[in-house]
Amino acid sequence: MQFGQSVEFCGGCHVKATGQISMFKIVSESSVAAGIRRIEAITGAKVEEAMYQLQDTMEALRQMLNGAPDLKGAIERLVSENAGMKKQAEEFLHEKAQAYKQELLRQAVERDGVNIICGKTILPADAVKDIAFQLRAEVENALVCIGSVNDGKPMLTCAASDSLVQEHGVNVGKVIREAAKLMQGGGGGQPHFATAGGKNADGLSAAVDKFVELALA
Repeated sequence: MQFGQSVEFCGGCHVKATGQISMFKIVSESSVAAGIRRIEAITGAKVEEAMYQLQDTMEALRQMLNGAPDLKGAIERLVSENAGMKKQAEEFLHEKAQAYKQELLRQAVERDGVNIICGKTILPADAVKDIAFQLRAEVENALVCIGSVNDGKPMLTCAASDSLVQEHGVNVGKVIREAAKLMQGGGGGQPHFATAGGKNADGLSAAVDKFVELALA
C-alpha cells in the first residue's frame, strides 16, 4: 500500500469505500514494539451491539441506585461515602489495636529480667504484627507472643527485643515452630520476629504457653 512517498506492508482487511465501514469505535491501544502502537477497533453492527450493551448496563446501574437521574453523580457520591466509611473503619481498628496493646502491657509479667507479654485477640494479622513490633521496640527485654484467630484459623505472632536476641540468644523463629505443633500448624521467621499458622484453634492457648516455656528454657 502506498501513501505518497511512503510504502507500507498491510496485513489488514480491505473495503472498496469507507462508507462500508459505517460506525467506527476504537476499543484499545497498546505498544507492540519500540515506536510501534497497535490500535484495535470495532465497526458497523458490532458498534451498535456495544452501544446497546452499554445502554443496558447503565440502566441496570440506575435501577440499583433507585432510578437516580444523575447516574455519574450518584456513583461519585457512593465512592465518596465508601472512602469515608473505610477511613472510619481504619480509625476504629487503630483505636482497638492501641487499647489491646495497653491491655497487654498491664498484664505483662517479669521473669528473670524478661518482660513476658502474651495474650489472645481477634484483631487481624496486620494489626497484631504492628503491636508486636511496637512492643519489642518499646519494652526492654520484651518477649511477645500474641495468639489470634481469624476465619476460624489460629495464628501465633511472636517477637523479642534486640537485647534478648543478642545477649541471651533468644530465637523466636526457631521456638515458634515447636509451639505451633500444638495447634496443628507450623511457621518460622527471624530471631526477633516470627509467625505461625495452624488448623486447631483449641490448641492456641497451649501454643502460647509452650512458646514462652521454650523461649526461656
